[in-house]
Formats: sequence, structure tokens, C-alpha cells
Amino acid sequence: MHQITKSNNLFEEAQKYIPGGVNSPVRAFKAVGGNPIFIKKAKGAFIFDEDGNEYIELINSWGPMILGHANSKIEEAVQKAISGSLSFGAPTAIEIEMAKTICEMVPSIEKVRMVNSGTEATMSAIRLARGYTGRSKVIKFEGCYHGHGDSFLIAAGSGAITLGEPNSPGVTKGTAQDTVTVPFNDINKVHEAVRANKENVAAIIVEPVAGNMGCVLPAEGFLEGLREICNAEGIVLIFDEVMTGFRLSASGAQGVFDVQPDITTLGKIIGGGMPVGAYGGKREIMDFVSPVGPVYQAGTLSGNPVAMAAGLAMLSQIKEDQTLYSDLALITAKLENGLQEGLDKLGLPYTINRIGSMISIFFTSEKVSNFEDAKKSDLNLFGQYFREMLKRGVYLPPSQFESWFISKSITPNLVDRIVEASNESLRVIHQ
Repeated sequence: MHQITKSNNLFEEAQKYIPGGVNSPVRAFKAVGGNPIFIKKAKGAFIFDEDGNEYIELINSWGPMILGHANSKIEEAVQKAISGSLSFGAPTAIEIEMAKTICEMVPSIEKVRMVNSGTEATMSAIRLARGYTGRSKVIKFEGCYHGHGDSFLIAAGSGAITLGEPNSPGVTKGTAQDTVTVPFNDINKVHEAVRANKENVAAIIVEPVAGNMGCVLPAEGFLEGLREICNAEGIVLIFDEVMTGFRLSASGAQGVFDVQPDITTLGKIIGGGMPVGAYGGKREIMDFVSPVGPVYQAGTLSGNPVAMAAGLAMLSQIKEDQTLYSDLALITAKLENGLQEGLDKLGLPYTINRIGSMISIFFTSEKVSNFEDAKKSDLNLFGQYFREMLKRGVYLPPSQFESWFISKSITPNLVDRIVEASNESLRVIHQ
């Protein structure tokens, strides 16, 4: 059994100086019980905690480490960039190379602006959509996460066509009234919301594959339906591909589903592990951004040379690896089949959702296609499962409502180890 004495001591110390002892809430393990593990280093498919314990890692920094941890080409690129200084706050050639690469890989992006996080990207995209259309309302979906910007921390009202309510203190009711929240995968509710706010909806923003209620796929025709509504009503369609961009294909989820948004937000993988974000889209929309247009957005560290070097090294390897996505899909399918077999033997209620290298187990027998479905999962059982897996050296996302991310470093042998750990964990829980 793992000893986590150093992690426990560090957590106790951290709570004196950092709210909750963590710099992002899910890291606190409140959803699964116990104290968080403090990580010291990582390589390939493994992370190592401060106590020296080794874990097979299925978070991968919440998605960016698609090639595994401590990729040698990314590390070399970062070291080279550092030798020229960490930041300039001025234009660099590598920013052009990065922007050109993104535009080449994602056909819907004709121009792109670099920022420093996914939250910055989505906040900027919403402002741009409002500035471009001259409208104020935004439609988002329950369970889709777009960062911690005020416009996104909005709970649904009593019906699909009602205005939202803040679901975090500090978000004003005025801000909430400009956001309409509807159920994911319900195109009829989107039609209702658009009709109720006729000619006042600037944007519809959606994760094409949701990753923050667990992995939840779009229903057949849902994304196409959003595209049709936006075309008909002059609404800007925003795909939040911070998670799915370069995760599901070399052109993101939009490449998989063959639906092109007007604006795409990116993050995670495009930084190779460094803090980064981006938003891009149609030329006529992006030319509304300052300094060429009237919509203001700026950032001292945007296009930081170190982040650009890491991101470009990541995207270059993705472009070169012709079998990356098929290989990832095969290994994740093997994991899915192994998990299913163990769950079936024990007769446990479950649903597994998977697309490419994103996968989630929900401890419910019902299909999970929106946030209400996901909330029917047995959260206590997931917490037990998480803790038992951790004891057996498998590090899962510490929440039922987060997708697992598989990296290229996960081999068939490691899948067998994960499945064995899962079967043992479930047997202990249900003995």
C-alpha cells in the first residue's frame, strides 16, 4: 500500500498559504475523499509523487500531454527558447510560425490570436462575438465548462428560455441575464432559446465533445443543428476545443464531425504543457480584434516565446505522426473493452463513454448524454473506486465529472495493468 506521508504534510502546509491548499479546486480531492497527491516528476506514462510512489497516469495534465510526459523534443525546444530569454513583450518570428501551423491544421481558422489560458480564450471569443454582431446574449450548455469567466459561471433558470442565475458569488445578476443555459444535446431547447431572444443572441458556445461532465459525445445531428441555427439567425458559433483541439484529430473535434464553427478556442495541447490559449476563426470576424478592429483584447505574455516553442514542437510531432490518432483510439478501445469485461463479471451498473483517446466510466446503467444524466451516477462509488485505484498505482481524474485522457505512452501492457487494478478495486469495494 502506498505511503503518502510527504503529500499529507505538504497539503497541511499548503493550506496555510493557498486557499484550500490548491491552485485549482478539483486538485483538492474533495469529490473523491482523502488528501491530494503532490507530484514531484513525470516521464512517459508515469508520474511520481513526493513519497516516491509511481502511478500510471490517466489525466495527462487534463489533456495536454498527448505524447506522454517529458517529451524529449518539446523539452529541447523549451531549453533552446529559454537561452534567448523568457519573455519580450514584443513580436517574435515563432509566433508567426505557430499561427501559420494552427491555421494550416484547422481549416475553419483563418486568423488566430494567442492568449495565456483556455479561460482567456473563451472570454475573448465571447467579447469578439458580441462586438462583431452588436448583440448581447450568449447561449451555453449545462455541464459544458468554458473556464471561470463570469459569463460562464451561470446556472440554468427554471426553463430553457429563462435567463440564467449566477452559480458563484461574485458573478452579478446583470452578467447572468446575458447568458442563457440549455441542456446539452437538446436542439429543440436551443430553438426555443433563440426564439425567446430573437435577434439578440450573439453566440452559441459549446464543447463539441464535453469533457467536464465526464466524456459526453454530441448526439447525431446536434452539432449540425447548431450550425444551421447559427447560419439562419446570424449567430456566431463557437466551438470550445480547449480539450478536444488536436486531441481527437489533427483538426480537432470539428475535423471528426465535419462541422465548422465561426470561432474556435484552443489551449492545453497547443502549449505542449506550458500555459497557453488561443482563439481563431473566420478572417472577417478576427479582423474585429484590436489593433485592426474595435474589440479590445491584450496580454503582456501572449505569444510567450517559451510557450510558442513548446507548442510548435508538439504540433510538429502531431503533424508528422500519421498513425497517432488511430493508435490512440485502438489503445483506448482496448482499455474500454477490458473495463467493460470486469464490470460485467461483477454485474455492476455502468456506462462507458469514449471517443478517440477520451473516455469516462459512469456508475449508472442509464445512457449519459447530458449533465442531468451524468448526475445520476453513484458518486460515492466513484470516490471509492478512485481511492482503490490510487492504492494500486493508477491515477485517475479525482472527479466523476472529468474525462480521462490517454497518451501515446500507454502501451497494451499498461492497459492490462490498469484493467487488473480496476478489477481488484471493484472486487474490494463489493466483497
